Amino acid sequence: MKEQATLSLQKAFRLSAASRVAFVGAGGKTTGMFQLAREMAPALVTASTHLAEEQLAFADRHIVVTTPLDLEKLADGSSEGVTLVTGPLGEGGRTHGLDDELLVQLNRIAGETGVPLLIEADGSRWRPLKAPAEHEPPIPDFVDTVVVVVGLSGLGQQLAEGYVHRPKIFAEISGLKQGEDIDAEAISTVLLNPDGGLKSIPVGARRIALLNQADTSTLASTAGRMARNLLNEYDVAVVASLQDPDPASGKVLAVHEKMAGIILAAGGSERLGEPKQLLEWNGQPFIRQVAQTALAMHLDELVVVTGAYAEQVEEAIADLPLRVVNNPSWQEGQSSSVKVGLEALPESVGAAIFLLVDQPQVPVELLQALVAEHRHSLASIVAPMVDGRRGNPVLFDQRTFADFAEIEGDKGGRAIFSKHNVNWIPWLDEAMALDVDTLVDYQRLLNYED
Repeated sequence: MKEQATLSLQKAFRLSAASRVAFVGAGGKTTGMFQLAREMAPALVTASTHLAEEQLAFADRHIVVTTPLDLEKLADGSSEGVTLVTGPLGEGGRTHGLDDELLVQLNRIAGETGVPLLIEADGSRWRPLKAPAEHEPPIPDFVDTVVVVVGLSGLGQQLAEGYVHRPKIFAEISGLKQGEDIDAEAISTVLLNPDGGLKSIPVGARRIALLNQADTSTLASTAGRMARNLLNEYDVAVVASLQDPDPASGKVLAVHEKMAGIILAAGGSERLGEPKQLLEWNGQPFIRQVAQTALAMHLDELVVVTGAYAEQVEEAIADLPLRVVNNPSWQEGQSSSVKVGLEALPESVGAAIFLLVDQPQVPVELLQALVAEHRHSLASIVAPMVDGRRGNPVLFDQRTFADFAEIEGDKGGRAIFSKHNVNWIPWLDEAMALDVDTLVDYQRLLNYED
């Protein structure tokens, strides 16, 4: 069964009921926060800054607190839907934010009742863009995820008060002058600056860039290009078009995460009688061709797992920018190499593509198709379908990684297909169904050589 292409914010952000999420920035904080609350309900929502009076209607229940005792009415865990907790209304029709003591108590109650806590921790005066002042943003230390929001409707607009909250600070960080047009580079510069988008994020908290208001294909494309650079500092960059807090109306268009490639090149090639890793394809060894194809994808991590013939294999790729890890237990089967490859990846990787060393014919376009499908669906598994049969390579989402600990022998990734939905990519090139175990297989593959 195919996983739905329509993504929720909860899935895009990889959140659970235990999550403590702060929203900062501009261009859709409140909309995003309440849409997420609807998706995760029952949920507690609050603010360490002001909320406008008209925004109170986004919640199912509004509780005004001034002391910790006022929070006790939440302790029984009977709340359903979205419960908003704020200070009293003040001048200008805005609520007071909760102070540190109240936020700590609310966090305790959220933990005891098993619900997520979402916090608006910044103000932007309805502008699509902003830069934080010295006292901003007030993010509680217990927050484990920070969503930094920007509104792409600010692209191409003048750097002025009408589009940017605190334009002087934005100008200082971005390098633009006030009155100049705002481009994608300027927004990215602010997002990546320790005094800009990264300001006051608690140590260890996940960083999510939410590129909102991607309401046209042009803006969505621009956001996609921005996302690549943002992953240098953010764990996730999400492109979205959120219109109002109703989950049915907002759209998550793409989720950009760090992507890894794992090349399985440890086998002993017993049936072939010589190392398949070093057979030639288009004038170079299999392993080098597969590695160069993966490198053309500009993956964030590329790991080659060696075992048999490790010295020769590593020599063939010694000048390439990748990481080699050795599997001393390669004789135990492909599953051992899969585990070694996964163990070499950082926790920030969102998915991994497993490439087989005996498939040098795989084009970069197939890898691009796998990544694109995952980016728009976050499917657990994405694989090519060739002439009605499952092909390789296969992309596995990080949700599946723990399942690989259970596989043994020469099963590889196919052993966990039954545990997850698979999104299939139809692929018309029958050469993708070929691999090399014997000299006959090799000759058959050479018939497809360029």
